[in-house]
Amino acid sequence: MSPPPRILAIAGSDSSGGAGIQADIKTITMLGGYAMTAVTAVTAQNTLGVQAVVSMTPQLVVEQFLACSRDIGIDAVKIGMVARPETTDIIGDLLRTLGRGTPVVLDPVMVASSGAVLNVRGTNGHLLALAEHAALVTPNLPELEALGGLDAVLGHCRAVLVKGGHAPGEVIVDRLVTADGEIARWEDTRIETSGTHGTGCTLSSAIATYLGHGLTLEDAIGKAREFVRAALLAAPGFGAGRGPMGHHAVR
Repeated sequence: MSPPPRILAIAGSDSSGGAGIQADIKTITMLGGYAMTAVTAVTAQNTLGVQAVVSMTPQLVVEQFLACSRDIGIDAVKIGMVARPETTDIIGDLLRTLGRGTPVVLDPVMVASSGAVLNVRGTNGHLLALAEHAALVTPNLPELEALGGLDAVLGHCRAVLVKGGHAPGEVIVDRLVTADGEIARWEDTRIETSGTHGTGCTLSSAIATYLGHGLTLEDAIGKAREFVRAALLAAPGFGAGRGPMGHHAVR
């Protein structure tokens, strides 16, 4: 057997296991990757909301990154919650050490599905600079607006996956857009479920894993969306709020 692609997830921890680093590890593992982590923050949260957040120091994030890159190696990177502006800046410096051949997927996480703000004030403005290192940025519609719109994001990255889940209607449309315009789109019927906690984390991790396997960007997105939809259908129904997805049940 060939060795699995080595995927580094840079994100915050979700104590309830539905999103963040925990969702990343489940996704990467289920899709045949080797999961590594650089934790940017620890949260106390569940399906009802976020009760507490403690950010890691930028230096600790650096040490986690270097511990992985210098020994294990990195084939692809997924970035989620970064928590602090200075952490965002230093992640950019670290990515330069990998070279442009290592695909980076940036999920510009700003607000939890419960509505809790996850980044320190001022962090969002630094995400555009971080996007310059990404092969793909995956904002939902509110995140895209907060970043200044599609043109603003495209001015800092090669490709944007505009996720349409927040738009009204029974059909969800996701669009892959570059400076040349829309190059692909996917349309699917909305899945009615309360088990939607961690969908963005799961999608971006899945895309990064498939890129690590060597798939093209368009194929990686298509297969990642299939994984997310299967996990939504397999949601176990845990918790009284927005529950976790069923990563465990996808084959």
